[in-house]
Amino acid sequence: MSQTGRQSLNVSKVLCVIMGGGQGTRLFPLTKERAKPAVPLAGKYRLVDIPISNCINSGFRRIYILTQFNSTSLHGHISRTYKFDQFSSGFVEILAAQQTFTNTSWYEGTADAVRKNLVHFLNHDFDYLLILSGDQLYRMDFRQVIAQHIETGADITIATLPVGKSEARSLGILQIADDRQITRFVEKPKEDAQLDTLKIPAELQKKLEIQGNGDSYLASMGIYVFNRKLVSELLDNPLSDFGKHIIPHAIKSHRVFSYIFQGYWEDIGTIRSFFEANLDLVSELPRFNFFDMESPVFSRPRFLPGSKINGAQIDHALVTDGCIINHARINNTIVGLRTIVGEGTELNRTIILGGDYYESAESVAKHERDGLPRIGIGAHCRIENAIIDKNARIGNHVTISPAGKPENVDHALYFIRDGIVVIPKNGIIPHGTVI
Repeated sequence: MSQTGRQSLNVSKVLCVIMGGGQGTRLFPLTKERAKPAVPLAGKYRLVDIPISNCINSGFRRIYILTQFNSTSLHGHISRTYKFDQFSSGFVEILAAQQTFTNTSWYEGTADAVRKNLVHFLNHDFDYLLILSGDQLYRMDFRQVIAQHIETGADITIATLPVGKSEARSLGILQIADDRQITRFVEKPKEDAQLDTLKIPAELQKKLEIQGNGDSYLASMGIYVFNRKLVSELLDNPLSDFGKHIIPHAIKSHRVFSYIFQGYWEDIGTIRSFFEANLDLVSELPRFNFFDMESPVFSRPRFLPGSKINGAQIDHALVTDGCIINHARINNTIVGLRTIVGEGTELNRTIILGGDYYESAESVAKHERDGLPRIGIGAHCRIENAIIDKNARIGNHVTISPAGKPENVDHALYFIRDGIVVIPKNGIIPHGTVI
């Protein structure tokens, strides 16, 4: 869409709803004490900052976030971060699941969450309801999605991503006609024969300028646009989920179109995908560019000092604000806010989520008397293929590595998920521990 087209769109006619997700069991233990959208990203952001920033950069400033599990940290982050001036109609608000006299159940799916807040949404003046996920990493101008939705006369528009055959097996795959109208939806197709019927024909792939070699399939990104007048109709039933229930039924009876997105997109749904997406950010040309100031990613200003490096060797790393790094060796690692790293320590392929505060001298002294480490990474440690959650205390002479261990382990001090060691939030690893 042209710049003129984007400017002519009335952004006040769009209401945005970000789905906070369920318990986030696949991201456990990062979701042990926080909602999935509140999981830290890239050392200084939260996952929810991505869809909110995409909304703000698109000019959409009426944003609701629906959540129900471990929402305290998410509430705190949103309330401290997103404050529009009192003369605008913009807001970012959380709607947590709540029991009422007429409904005692929690959210049972994405559609159920919207249904239970529908009266609240319909009090607003909007023509289009934009439904987003709270745990994806991507950059998208939603004005282009809305513009195509209007141009095609769609009832529903679904953002889709071209993927290969191996990826298609784990996603919801859509089949489209030449005009982008969706004719079929299959959730996680496994059989080769079924997959072959869903691939984009070569001539259509060329017509739509879909990049890539080999077979391509259109996967749903979990991003939907609904016409206001249609929302109540589609939700007037007990069906609980948009992707599994509402969309497949709507395809048969309404004009449902595909918006094809060809940029970087990652669903941060598992510990492995979280780990790899973060590590990609330390590469020389990361697939997601946090340095793009035309569409910046917003987060809470913390007013921290610049990080202090005392003779460390650092290669392909992302070091955030307020850190103190002593004579350490750091490779392919993200060092989160307020992290302190002791001398002689080696970090490789490690994601450190940082600290919420600086520990006081009195607290450090007390923990030393009790034989416990301070918050941060101690001296002479060896850590690889690990995630260190916030406010963790890693002692001196500690070794952490998943080498030679099962893919998944539950231990009193740590967890292993997808072959990655995770030290939980506020975890304590005593001096000299070997994991």
